[in-house]
Amino acid sequence: MKIGVLSDTHDNLSSLIYVLNTFRESGIDTIIHCGDLTGLEMVSHLEGFRVIYTIGNMDGLTGTIKKRIEGMREDNFVGTVFQGLIDSVPVAATHSHIEGTVMKLVREGRCKWLFHGHTHEKRDEVIRGVRIVNPGALGGLGREPRSFCIVDLAQEKVEFFRLPRD
Repeated sequence: MKIGVLSDTHDNLSSLIYVLNTFRESGIDTIIHCGDLTGLEMVSHLEGFRVIYTIGNMDGLTGTIKKRIEGMREDNFVGTVFQGLIDSVPVAATHSHIEGTVMKLVREGRCKWLFHGHTHEKRDEVIRGVRIVNPGALGGLGREPRSFCIVDLAQEKVEFFRLPRD
């Protein structure tokens, strides 16, 4: 199963629309957004996907974002840490970076894949048997070009995509 992974949108609507269209064209039904969508007006664009959303440090109106995303579809999730199965594969997601929650989740050893955001830097590495992926950022400040990824859980492949300049 392929999933779409994105993070740190920071109200960049044009990038969000581009990425979601790429996911639709790729036949992706489930997306993990690792936080910092930032604005409530971004939420409606997630309609039609199963959404796993981890709350970021820049997300205001968290209660309203949670209510809207969870109201779109019964199997959507909004919280600080997701731990569950996607197509029978144990997955975790958070907004946090390596110094915090990420290493705690790795040490617990309950996931095969761990997705996070916050740093605005792409990442794909294995620590203690856990594949850790950061898709990069769609908006905000950062040294790297804006990016996202598509992950094939069954084939254990990650493909990063750069966004065209906006």
